[in-house]
Amino acid sequence: MKKILLTIRISSIAALPFLYSCGTNQSQAVATEKPQEYPVETVISKTTTVNMDYPANLQGQQNIEIRPKVDGFIEKILVDEGSEVRKGQLLFKINAPQYEQEVRTAAAAIKHAEAEVNTARIQVEKTIPLVKEEIISTYELKSAELVLQAREAALAQAKASLINARNNLGYTRISSPADGVIGSIPYKTGSLVTSSSPQPLTTVSNISKIFAYFSWNEKQFLDFTYTQEGKNLKEKLKQFPAVTLLLANKQEYPEKGNLETAGGLIDTQTGSIQMRALFPNSKGLIRSGSSAVIRVPVKLKDAVVVSSKATYEMQEKLFVYVVEKNGAVKSTEIQINAIPAGAFYIVEKGLKPGDQIVSEGMGTLKDGMVIKPMLTAGN
Repeated sequence: MKKILLTIRISSIAALPFLYSCGTNQSQAVATEKPQEYPVETVISKTTTVNMDYPANLQGQQNIEIRPKVDGFIEKILVDEGSEVRKGQLLFKINAPQYEQEVRTAAAAIKHAEAEVNTARIQVEKTIPLVKEEIISTYELKSAELVLQAREAALAQAKASLINARNNLGYTRISSPADGVIGSIPYKTGSLVTSSSPQPLTTVSNISKIFAYFSWNEKQFLDFTYTQEGKNLKEKLKQFPAVTLLLANKQEYPEKGNLETAGGLIDTQTGSIQMRALFPNSKGLIRSGSSAVIRVPVKLKDAVVVSSKATYEMQEKLFVYVVEKNGAVKSTEIQINAIPAGAFYIVEKGLKPGDQIVSEGMGTLKDGMVIKPMLTAGN
């Protein structure tokens, strides 16, 4: 019995160093665990220029519908879709023989009217001496003069009819009213067209310059009017920096544009005002009706700026991790002015200058987690 007890005590004593060793290692592991380093940036306030993107609709300087003024059949189509034309260039010929007949009829009516005028004039000339000799009364002279006036009026009417007939005949030859590019041609040779046809013969688009239409909300327009230099709206628009166009293929249009006008009304349904920018299109790269994105530089004073990579999105809201004084991080929702083009956001609510936020690695963070802040370059 004594031997058994002695063996147990010895075994217990032998196990003590092992247990002590295990406990010491665990304590050391806990003691050596340190907060992980995360890059952080300091929120600043400054005057900055950001690029704001807006969807834009592009229209040529002129989009002229070519419609027939007379009824007839298309005899010839002298241009093709997409071809460039000059002002005065012949586009269509309409076969309308009735107008040729009207010209001939009006010309014949003029000859007849001229003959009647000459006859009436002779009658007046013959009547004048007879009245002087008191062979006939002055009544006869006045009557002859009135007949002459009626014949002259008939001649004037015949000449007007000829002019009208020639105009109608001229309308059978349709020319371009301006330089531009031919649009689609829905009617083919032989088609009957009238002045009330639902579709135009074609459209001539003058695209040497392009108008880009986009919208600002009321706040953005007021910010522009208050911050942009200039005595009036015209001067403010003139001094506004050049704007850029991003085409549908995401490529930047090589030529810069300028803001030209602002609409006179704010849409009560959308709260927006239409703006217009003008871009040169000397190479004809842009077609009327295209869609694009216009990139507008906007100057903001005392703006709270954060890099977009320091934010993360959750349930359609933007958040950042703010580093508190004890090193713990706190997920904080922010509201931005708009989503500008570029690497920065302009924060309207949720942050203030001097706050520190985690700039990378947000996916491994949780609320309350203690980190070791590591300021990035420039902070």
